[in-house]
Amino acid sequence: MFDLTLEEGVFLVSLARRSIETYLTSHIAISPPPETPKKLFKKSGVFVTLNLFPKSENSLRGCIGFPEPVKPLVDATIKAAIEAATEDPRFPPVRIEEMNNIVVEVSVLTPPEIITYTTPEELKSQIKIGRDGLIVERGYYRGLLLPQVPVEYNWDIETFLSYTCLKAGLPPNCWQDPATLVYKFQALIFEETSPRGNIVRKEL
Repeated sequence: MFDLTLEEGVFLVSLARRSIETYLTSHIAISPPPETPKKLFKKSGVFVTLNLFPKSENSLRGCIGFPEPVKPLVDATIKAAIEAATEDPRFPPVRIEEMNNIVVEVSVLTPPEIITYTTPEELKSQIKIGRDGLIVERGYYRGLLLPQVPVEYNWDIETFLSYTCLKAGLPPNCWQDPATLVYKFQALIFEETSPRGNIVRKEL
């Protein structure tokens, strides 16, 4: 799914916004529109992130998605957008009037790839800030952070791993235990530069 054009990214972000605004006003989940590019019916992981504008360290307003390619990208984008606005347990549901102050971001993911390692240093050597997102898994516990997160917070690799462990509900040093599964993935990220403004591909 790494051959998306800017036009296809613009389509996805616009679709995510329309999905949210339609649901918040009428409680209807829209269907993929007839003009949906064929490529967007391929299955892919995707996350939709909502940020208050202007963005800051505390501007997150919702983020939900599908790490695995289990749904066609267009359907997954619609569902993730609605859930990011209404079902993120960290925040109250978004109100329709808030959408005037929210920027929408869509991250299209590669399938997660397990990292094989025997030492913490070997694990760190296989992760690159600005390229990789992470998933940490231990038993029933699982946490994911998108590749843009460590860039926005200026984290190093150890901090990135620690916060992914915390996101999973695990101790921050759990990544140092080889029994912990760590996956990496990459993302194509498209975002509004302002609420309902231009949509660009985000470079990390």
